[in-house]
Amino acid sequence: MAFVVTQLCKDCVDTACVAVCPVDCFYQPKEITDETPNMLFISPEECIDCAVCEPECPWEAIYPEEDVPEVFESDIALNELCDDERDLFDLAEVKDHTPPTAEEVAQNKAKYGL
Repeated sequence: MAFVVTQLCKDCVDTACVAVCPVDCFYQPKEITDETPNMLFISPEECIDCAVCEPECPWEAIYPEEDVPEVFESDIALNELCDDERDLFDLAEVKDHTPPTAEEVAQNKAKYGL
């Protein structure tokens, strides 16, 4: 099992999760496309299932693979892209961000029916 970044991260990229990852398994696309949206990706091959990233995600976008909501099931394969197509990705770097408000998180989740 690996952790999965869901579309809740799309266009809301915050690297608080990257900062705590002990194995550097987070990636970002080199180029934003329909196939590689503007979000973080977790390498399922590199993730050690430590669960440190999940509570650190201010957008609540990270789930254990078996707990990914149905609306985001396709994100499991999306995260696998950073292993299957590694040349399309760079290792994610920590950047300072202002955390979202609870209202912003709720509005983001509402876009997906959560």
